[in-house]
Amino acid sequence: MSNAAPPEEETPFMPRRAALSPPLTRRLALLSFGALALLPAWPAHAALSPDDQADIQRIQNYLNSIRSLASRFDQVADDGGIASGMIYLQRPGHMRIEYDQPSRIVMVATKGEIYYYDGKLDQVSWVDIDETPAWFLLQNDIRIGGDIQVLGLQRDPGALKLTLTETKRAARGKVTLALNDQPLELRQWSVIDAQNKTVTVTLADPHYGVSIDPQKFVWSDPREDSSR
Repeated sequence: MSNAAPPEEETPFMPRRAALSPPLTRRLALLSFGALALLPAWPAHAALSPDDQADIQRIQNYLNSIRSLASRFDQVADDGGIASGMIYLQRPGHMRIEYDQPSRIVMVATKGEIYYYDGKLDQVSWVDIDETPAWFLLQNDIRIGGDIQVLGLQRDPGALKLTLTETKRAARGKVTLALNDQPLELRQWSVIDAQNKTVTVTLADPHYGVSIDPQKFVWSDPREDSSR
């Protein structure tokens, strides 16, 4: 269960206000790495051919091979909002997102929670990791099928797109992973919200398997730190 959210002011996972861009909300910030809003039910799982099943197994094996990630990212919402920043991921269970200026947004996933700090409002909120559709990406053992339902697999030249949702909680949303193929490399994901609006995050110059300072994943309330 999340704590009381700050007013639904224009604050990002995405900087709150980029030049010539529509303002961004806390909901969009969290949506980018996992939707919080209740989403419409999605169609039944796709019928999978043997080739589909083989590619999905390859993707599952690849995702499980990613133990850490550090990357710049670019974020785009379909209302024209844009943002950029840095993401750090350490499986299982840890993630940190830092938005570039003019935003003062930081998100930290640790100990089963995602903490969100808006420096301009000087407000903190949090939500359980498993309340987001992207929770499985932080699991120790990612398994596609069973709890994670495949909605579709699309093949493009040199690329694969896999759309997933939770089997028992499909109303929470869906995530589409975009990967380069031969070799596989995760480059982008998109999440859809209750109004069928899409937020897309693209990794720029990702580095996999890197050593990340454990302090990146330690949550410390900036409001308390600044008062010391």
